[in-house]
Order: sequence, then C-alpha cells, then structure tokens
Amino acid sequence: MACGGFVCSKTSLCILNLIYVLVSLLMIGVAAWGKWFGLVSSFRVMAAVIAVGFFLFLVAIIGLCGAVKHHQVLLFFYMFILLLVFIVQFSVSCACLAINKEQQNLLLEIGWNKSESMQNDLETSLNCCHFSHVDYNGTCDASCFKDQTCKTCSVIIQAYADDALQFVGGLSLFFSFTENTQTN
Repeated sequence: MACGGFVCSKTSLCILNLIYVLVSLLMIGVAAWGKWFGLVSSFRVMAAVIAVGFFLFLVAIIGLCGAVKHHQVLLFFYMFILLLVFIVQFSVSCACLAINKEQQNLLLEIGWNKSESMQNDLETSLNCCHFSHVDYNGTCDASCFKDQTCKTCSVIIQAYADDALQFVGGLSLFFSFTENTQTN
C-alpha cells in the first residue's frame, strides 16, 4: 500500500521523534551513569549533557504530540524550535570543522586552567604531566612522573581533540541537515 499525503509525513515524523526520545534518554542515562560512577569529575559537563538531553526529550514530545494529534500550533512551534536548533548546530559544526591547531591548543589551555581536579584526572588517566612543559621539581599524579619520562598533556590531548572535533563536526553537520529537512 502506498504511503501518501499526511499519513506518510505523520508516520515518518513519529518514527523520527521516537528516535529522538531514545537518544535523549540515552544522553541523560549515560551522563548520570558517568557521574554516578565517577568517570567524569566535572559536574558542569554532566549537567549540560543532561540539560541538552532533557531539552531534546521535550522537543521530541512536542513533535510527537503534534504529529499524532494533527495539532498545527504544536507542529509550528516544533518546526520553529528545530529551525533555531538547526542554526545553532550548523554554526557549531562549522566551527568544529574549521578550527585550526593553534586555536585548538588555546582553547585546550583555557579549559586546562579552569579546574585543578580535571587536571589531576587527566594526568592520571592519560599518564602525562602539566600542560605545556613538564616540571619535575613540582608535583604530578601520573605514574610516569616517578621515572621522569612524562610527556606534556597538551600533546596527548591535542591528538584526541583533533579527532574528536572532526568526528563531532561531521556528525553534527549530518544531523543538522536531518533537522532542516523536517522544517521544510
């Protein structure tokens, strides 16, 4: 049987919003799990991920209710919210893909200087000391510090950051266009 008109749009919109509901619940669950088990020490990062997951959940519920009930006002606000999300997400994805090594290093150093507990966590987990130069007269939580064979954390983090920015930028660009196709 052919799918045409509003029935096909309704079905595809419901399926897409159910996927968004699952993704939002996954984001909230993984963030809460990571904080609960102490995998991430930054409360702000976890709170931001949970807030984004909750926002995505609310937007998906608005879209789902609007599609199921044929409610034009809900669908209008759903499309308007998705347009705003598209603009922000497209801008962030372009910034992730366009950032160069010097800008990455500057942003990483600013982030490094924000939290001492994060520095200790990174030094322990990445087995590196300090950000731009290793000072063996100071203190460091890494196991390589005793042997005095540590690399700087900026070198290790930079390798991860470059790959992560390319991946997140590309994925965000892809999903920004899936959101854009819903608004048209």
